[in-house]
Amino acid sequence: MIRPLVGVFSRVLFQIEFHGVENIPAHGGVIIAANHQTYIDPFWLSLPIKRPIRYLAWSAAFSWPIVGKGLVWLGAWPLALEGSDPKAIRRSLQWLRDGGAVVIFPEGGRSTSTGSLERFKAGAVRLALEAQVPILPVTIKGGNRVWAQGQKGPHFFTPVEITYHPLIYPPKDVADGAEEELTNRLRDTIAATLGQ
Repeated sequence: MIRPLVGVFSRVLFQIEFHGVENIPAHGGVIIAANHQTYIDPFWLSLPIKRPIRYLAWSAAFSWPIVGKGLVWLGAWPLALEGSDPKAIRRSLQWLRDGGAVVIFPEGGRSTSTGSLERFKAGAVRLALEAQVPILPVTIKGGNRVWAQGQKGPHFFTPVEITYHPLIYPPKDVADGAEEELTNRLRDTIAATLGQ
């Protein structure tokens, strides 16, 4: 119900464009890993994905008025950003093994107002390696100009581009350094579209 409304508003208010939608898998377990520029990112990147999605969201946000309830309705699961969160990891692994899609923002929080990437955490890659599912890298470009950190509300009529890159498949035989190598590859893929 929400997706068509968000799509119309996004095209009118943010001139949103999608590239590489042919890279979105129609079925099977997949981790959708994107850079994080604004609170609207989860809605935007979900628009062309016509399948149930779960989002790993900052646990503290679930206690916010209105936003917290909205996260639950949209299928988000709470994730503690600091340290390990076994419950969220177990839940995500089961969903992935059952053929589901999970959205993760490897930066952990929103990037700077310039849109430059923060350091990537390895959580998305760890899940991919353990569940043996591919990662769909997604670049969100222009979101930092819509709703940057410290900005009270969104700016409208600002172009946003979302690019879905070819899938990255984790190796079946995990060698030493595979986690770091895959994390760097994921970051480099997303950064290339941002021009960083």
